[in-house]
Amino acid sequence: MSSSHEQKKQNVALSSVTASLLLTAMKIVVGLMTGSIGILSEAAHSAMDFGAAALTWFAVRVSDKPADEKHHYGHTKIESVSALIETGLLILTSIWIVYEAVTRLMSGTTEIEVTWYAIAVIVVSIVVDISRASALKKVAKETKSQALEADALHFTSDIVSSAVVLAGLGFVAFGIHWADAVAGMFVAVLVAKAAWELGRKTFDVLVDAAPEGLSDQIEEIVMNAPGVIAIHKMRIKPAGPFVFIDLTISVSRTLPQEKVLAICAGVEQRLKAEIPESDITVNARPVTLDSETVTERIHAIGMNHGLHAHNIHTSLTGDHKQITFDVEVDSSLTIREAHDSVTELEKELHREFNSRGRSSRQPA
Repeated sequence: MSSSHEQKKQNVALSSVTASLLLTAMKIVVGLMTGSIGILSEAAHSAMDFGAAALTWFAVRVSDKPADEKHHYGHTKIESVSALIETGLLILTSIWIVYEAVTRLMSGTTEIEVTWYAIAVIVVSIVVDISRASALKKVAKETKSQALEADALHFTSDIVSSAVVLAGLGFVAFGIHWADAVAGMFVAVLVAKAAWELGRKTFDVLVDAAPEGLSDQIEEIVMNAPGVIAIHKMRIKPAGPFVFIDLTISVSRTLPQEKVLAICAGVEQRLKAEIPESDITVNARPVTLDSETVTERIHAIGMNHGLHAHNIHTSLTGDHKQITFDVEVDSSLTIREAHDSVTELEKELHREFNSRGRSSRQPA
């Protein structure tokens, strides 16, 4: 990742820390002054956001470090760990809000003072949340940062929950005092929903679940590449904004090594073009094709033994089947070594053609 991306991530994360701290302080003061559970619930929510934003800032700083001897896949998953911790904070916030709201509804004795500064702090909170959520979403999309995406989710949920609290204060002003507690519970539901969505997505990354639809996308790209017969094995490992792709493709065993390497390189180039934020490894697995001729099969088996077969003549009809060919061997081999090498080739040809016929060969 470029240094400009790293700086953008760190700057927007740090600004979120500052904004969360200021909003938390304002809401605590006003909540205590008015006695509003809605505003206090918002203060708790913002306090959790402050902790989450600080954690996000730390996470994006660490995640941008390159791979090292201990962390072969880099440090990108620290963002997922950060997001998982934020999920826990959101759940704790929801539980606390519900507890306070239910307590007040059951007692029915809490008096709430609706003042201009109570309204003002909520309005200011909404304006700041809109600004921060927009900035975080923009940078998260640009850098594919899961930690910043989680932070943006926090601020987005704050916008809705602040609007609900504002509506609750409005009802309280008209004498409907229980509306404040109901507003607080509604905030808790929104926070819990945000926690569930964030936690599910984060857990998938931590357990290396392949991103939805990516396997099908990779299969379509690979199977349209020249020379690929099938995908033998596919492994996908998400890591923050990146994805590691490990592929083993099936190719014809009759192809020369240079051609096989070219096919693998072509597959990698196609994948990189469609999935730029990826680290790709492509291996080849030679397979037997039904369309192979007898000559191609003999050539392929001979190459596996380091022997070049030529002058191939075959007679595979009737009860008596015969294959005759010459082979070239390394001139540095002794006659015994050459004989043993060609004998092993002959044995494999017997297994290949599953024949009781005899094959004759002449070392060259």
